[in-house]
Amino acid sequence: MAGCHTCGKVSPVSLGKCPRCGTELHLRKPGSIQKTAALLIAATLLYIPANLLPIMVVSEIGGTTASTILEGMVEFWKTGAYPIAIVIFTASILIPLVKIVALVWLCAAASGKVHPSPAILGKVYFFTELMGRWSMVDVFVVGILVALVQLGAFMTITPGPGALAFCGVVVLTMFAAMSFDPRLLWDRLEILETPPTIKP
Repeated sequence: MAGCHTCGKVSPVSLGKCPRCGTELHLRKPGSIQKTAALLIAATLLYIPANLLPIMVVSEIGGTTASTILEGMVEFWKTGAYPIAIVIFTASILIPLVKIVALVWLCAAASGKVHPSPAILGKVYFFTELMGRWSMVDVFVVGILVALVQLGAFMTITPGPGALAFCGVVVLTMFAAMSFDPRLLWDRLEILETPPTIKP
């Protein structure tokens, strides 16, 4: 039996196609590890400019100021807004990096490069899915500021190129998590737990 990846209907895999929507049936997502690895490489390449390029540009009468994620975090820390600085660091720097590392580790486990325990695998995958909900906090804040702080000739806030790169990192890691098939982990564990047959 196989669950349709489009509508979710469970049907015998021997049918070839889902009787409800016509999508081709697969016991596992085709090319799951390869797709996930490609998306993670692209996300890693965008993670560097996302932290080095300005995420927000503030234009005032005195001039224009551009700030990166790190500069914004340091500025909030200096002004005593420690909770905001911690949230920015966690959501914008730590979570994307940890998510990329966790997905790389899961791909390595699914392909047999590492052999962790099933309990650890389950917790890492659950944690990866949970982290994805908090990945867009910085972009959300910039979007609110752009919408609210538009004072004509006095002040204008616009998103910088770092915001676009950061959005790319978030979207790519989301697609990477979606393309990864966790059932490959349990397939690999079954292979490891199966005792080798001794030929006479």
